[in-house]
Amino acid sequence: MGNPGRSYEQADVSEALPNAQDRTQDADAAVASMDSTNTATRMTESPREVGVGPLPQPWPDDPRFDPELMANGDRRNVEDRFRYWSVEAIREELDRDRSALHIAIENLEHDLNIGSIVRSGNAFNVGGVHIVGRHRWNRRGALVTDRYLDILYHAAPVDLAQWARENYYRLVAVDNPPDSTALEATRLPERCVLVFGQESTGISEELLAVCEQAVRIEQYGSTRSLNVAAAAAIAMHWWVTQHRS
Repeated sequence: MGNPGRSYEQADVSEALPNAQDRTQDADAAVASMDSTNTATRMTESPREVGVGPLPQPWPDDPRFDPELMANGDRRNVEDRFRYWSVEAIREELDRDRSALHIAIENLEHDLNIGSIVRSGNAFNVGGVHIVGRHRWNRRGALVTDRYLDILYHAAPVDLAQWARENYYRLVAVDNPPDSTALEATRLPERCVLVFGQESTGISEELLAVCEQAVRIEQYGSTRSLNVAAAAAIAMHWWVTQHRS
């Protein structure tokens, strides 16, 4: 995790920039527009096809299947077992096996990592995601996985603490204050909210004050800290190894 100042490593700048293929396509389009006299045919590499195409008829008589997806194809980032299912049907199926684990993310700045943490939360099928602070957050990294789980909003750390008390959950900060314990040496509570801070500043003093314990991820290289999204995935997986088959 972070240094004694509890700061996560600055996010990789590539997360905030278009990928190489997007930049190449934009440049190609600009050149083609300017060179209107060029009669040569421009050949561009077609993007890799994701998902599946239209479902051949006859279609299954199953209310979980979405007629629009069956007709047009399903290009979503979902497991094969959920192909052509509606969002509501997928959520209902995931609800049958939600983890007791919840996660909370402090939202003080325009942090691109929030969406990535939500995506990992969906991968581990957490019981809910709590956003503490600003209501609006960058959803780009979530890849619409926020549709498949509950997002709860809290204006301030005291509001998250009240929710935890009322629902018998323990707030566990993933950070490295002096009283933190090594994650790999800690038995996490089953009814646990893992709390994560911002990429640049870590968990605020106000949020850290309402957490009942803190765990840190030990590091053995030269970097000062882990990216917060990577740290979140590690912490969630550690809970999973302790509390799920």
